[in-house]
Amino acid sequence: MRWYGERDVLSLEDLRQAGISGIVTALHHIPVGDIWTPEEIEKTRTKIEDAGMIWEVVESLPVHENIKKRTGNFEELIEKYKVSLKNLADQGIYTITYNFMPILDWVRTDHRFKNEAGAEILKYDPVKFRAFDLFILKRPGAEADYNKYQINEAKQKFESFSEEDIKVLKNSVMLGLPGSTEDFTTEDLLTQLEEYKDIDEDKLREHLVLFLEAVTPTAEAVGSKLAIHPDDPPFSVLGLPRIVSKATDLDFIFSNIESTACGLCYCTGSLGANPANQLVDIFEKYKERVHFLHLRNVRKFEDGTFFESDHLDGDVPMKQVLQHIMNYAASTGKKIPMRPDHGYLHTLEKDKPYYVGYSFIGRLKGLAELTGLELGLQPS
Repeated sequence: MRWYGERDVLSLEDLRQAGISGIVTALHHIPVGDIWTPEEIEKTRTKIEDAGMIWEVVESLPVHENIKKRTGNFEELIEKYKVSLKNLADQGIYTITYNFMPILDWVRTDHRFKNEAGAEILKYDPVKFRAFDLFILKRPGAEADYNKYQINEAKQKFESFSEEDIKVLKNSVMLGLPGSTEDFTTEDLLTQLEEYKDIDEDKLREHLVLFLEAVTPTAEAVGSKLAIHPDDPPFSVLGLPRIVSKATDLDFIFSNIESTACGLCYCTGSLGANPANQLVDIFEKYKERVHFLHLRNVRKFEDGTFFESDHLDGDVPMKQVLQHIMNYAASTGKKIPMRPDHGYLHTLEKDKPYYVGYSFIGRLKGLAELTGLELGLQPS
């Protein structure tokens, strides 16, 4: 289960009492780009072990924006990243999740959309997002990314907003990285977008491969497994390049980096939000590269809208996905760490200040469903 450290509403004792044995966490208090020192790693590892669990997976060891852009002190930052990998491995922590999404991590327009049962869920509405982009952020050149119908539709949506609607949408889209305590401002975002104006998908792919060529030998040497998280959502937002969104993106990465130390965080929700992705095929092709599992489900629609659904009830064929994962584990003996990803916010916990998507009951519900499915799929 993911834990956000001392900032988390949940304590390690809460998680242990729920039957959790492995923790997924990061040193959220360390600024992006700084070295994770042995002392700081040990503090968190010891705290988790003293609570009766183990720290199995890092999520995430963030990649600094200068590395993605290859500007400023990017070479120094890559060297620091390698030191952090070594320091983690020295303490028995080998699975390292990261992403290469420019500026913004995952993006949603609604953080508290009510489903039919009244639980609050995460949703992405493309019309609302265009309204944000065109009329709230007012990104220069944004009109070129949309056709006249889409612009008119977004304008009508924006004109229907109340001041509170605008505030909520702005806060939803501008939420910073999970685990951070600061949100981006529109000024911050526009400044950072300007810094990416000359970086297209081809250039960002080149930068990713150069980063991986630099750090993968270190990971291989110390026994670490790098697990890149797919883009969320798996398509361009705000004109930014997205390069880990579909099967061909994975083909490009793994054809350039031969070592299986360079692998994938197989997130069924992120990959599943792209209608072109065949999840079982992706797993089967790259199962030797899958080092971490995020299992969640989505419902998606022809207009590009998607929202998060019950773990076992959505467009992700979870039964087939899990069966293939189990078959692979049985044939190889390889244990792939897994966590339920995101969860509904139920009324009982609606006033607790959880990180968005990381309610306790909602995630435990997902974990119970996945565990039950796994047991049901095991041969009798």
